[in-house]
Amino acid sequence: MHARRNSHPNLAEVLRGLARDYPPPLQPDQLADVKRQAFQVRTAAELAHGGPVVDIGGGICLFSVGCAALGLDASVVDDFGDPINAAHLDVMNIHRDHGVKVIARDVIADGLDLEPGSVALVTCFESMEHWHASPKDLFADIVKALRPGGWFFLGVPNCVNLRKRIGAALGRSKWSTMADWYETPTFRGHVREPDVADLRYIARDMGLVETTVFGCNWLAYTNRRAWVRAIAPMIDRPLRARPALCSDIYLVGRKP
Repeated sequence: MHARRNSHPNLAEVLRGLARDYPPPLQPDQLADVKRQAFQVRTAAELAHGGPVVDIGGGICLFSVGCAALGLDASVVDDFGDPINAAHLDVMNIHRDHGVKVIARDVIADGLDLEPGSVALVTCFESMEHWHASPKDLFADIVKALRPGGWFFLGVPNCVNLRKRIGAALGRSKWSTMADWYETPTFRGHVREPDVADLRYIARDMGLVETTVFGCNWLAYTNRRAWVRAIAPMIDRPLRARPALCSDIYLVGRKP
């Protein structure tokens, strides 16, 4: 699944401009994430065909405001419980100023609460792996909320990507630091990362059709080592042919 390149020729620059509106401490991470967010926004724009987009768990990231910048009717639903979200809730005023509807809600505990058949696209990126309870009921809510023919676009880290396979053999593959788990009152890190087979399981359970699972390797582009960032395109392109080895995996599927 790839978005049309002409959906917004200057989208990356638009996202960079939005990132520069963030508080200075947040700008470096947001700017480093522009490539991934541009890909996700373009793909979302293709799938939504101008209809409403609801992003689950997006927090303060650029995705929902990027969708709004393309003229989409965008909403973000999040409990804003992650420390970075809680500390920078004022960032959501940037989203509101661009027309994003911001909904504070724990979708796992309280459900999605959207009108049936009201949404063209539901997205969820880098969030599912943090949930402590099963998303099965939430995903059923998503199917109800989607219009007939509407799309679900899910992105997650791959628990068995190539780097982790090598790291595990060397005894260096952990999802979270000890301090993140042990020293914080409520653990908000990765609880369970999925793999390609898990995404296909979810698609079957949701009854989605025209499903696609594909991979990308965004972590290479933001690696702290300059030499890894330099060779990121050479790593990314060949690995995309094998989603099971990619750092980031996506599921796209349509409601019948």
